[in-house]
Amino acid sequence: MKLIHRIGFYLGGFSIGLVILAFFLNGKDVSCDYGPEARVIKNINSKRFVYSEIVQQDILNKKIDSTTLHTILKKGDVNFSNSDTRHEPCGLYAIEKDIENKNVSITVENCDSIVTIQKITWE
Repeated sequence: MKLIHRIGFYLGGFSIGLVILAFFLNGKDVSCDYGPEARVIKNINSKRFVYSEIVQQDILNKKIDSTTLHTILKKGDVNFSNSDTRHEPCGLYAIEKDIENKNVSITVENCDSIVTIQKITWE
């Protein structure tokens, strides 16, 4: 079999496979969260949020709003060097994001059923 025939069969099978995948995965909420940071962010966002007293005061004093907090929690970066993942009873994670030219860091306590936003720091 000539090389051009092999390439044709390969591309034909590959394209059929892509069509089948597009058909089965159409409309599904499929994500590829394989990295540790992506898994932590997905785990945190799948739970109910509770604000600590300090964070509630920051929201009431209009230092930050809840929409910005949720944006940071969805699109922020987990800083594992500042996190204590083995903390008992719940892991502590530092999530950082640049908002309006300021580096905002949120410390969250990730328990089994809820996430408590402990504190917010601006740098």
